[in-house]
Amino acid sequence: MKMALSVWIAPLILLQAACGAENAGNENVNRITDFQVISSHSESSEADFIYRLSTDRDQYTEGEEIIIQAELEYTGEAETIEISHAASPFYFPLREETRAYAVEYPMNEPLLITKLTRGEPLQERYAGSGGYSAEDDDAYIEFVQNIMKKQFPSGYYKMEGYADFSAINADGSSTPYKISATIDFMVAPKN
Repeated sequence: MKMALSVWIAPLILLQAACGAENAGNENVNRITDFQVISSHSESSEADFIYRLSTDRDQYTEGEEIIIQAELEYTGEAETIEISHAASPFYFPLREETRAYAVEYPMNEPLLITKLTRGEPLQERYAGSGGYSAEDDDAYIEFVQNIMKKQFPSGYYKMEGYADFSAINADGSSTPYKISATIDFMVAPKN
């Protein structure tokens, strides 16, 4: 009797688990409608610098290329100014809100110098990011691997980007800056 009962229970557990996994995927898709895109373009300024962060659209579909661009523009009195920074002055950390997944933006940290010309923005496109450890759950690892390849799964994304650099003053001293802006966008599932 115990053997017959366990033969029926095992398939029921598997069926219930499969339905739960399917519903979990649908739950993320359904939760997208709980969010509304506020701004696909954002701009902040500090002293003689303007930082801009933008994406070309409010909504994408899974599989479409998502273009995100950052700009840093010098607006001061001098014709040019030098800034020091890590591998790039631009950071692109993001968060997918329906899953509550944060994706960091790690960067090499050499000390590089870039010359900015007044009125000519320095631009960089987002090229994917992320990292994970063996202790992270499989769903998060798969999600980050997709983001690293710029293959965004469906969801509602917020990017709190920033430019982190130091302006090199005429006397050789430097003034640090960290100027941030936030954008958001949706990625709808393929039908």
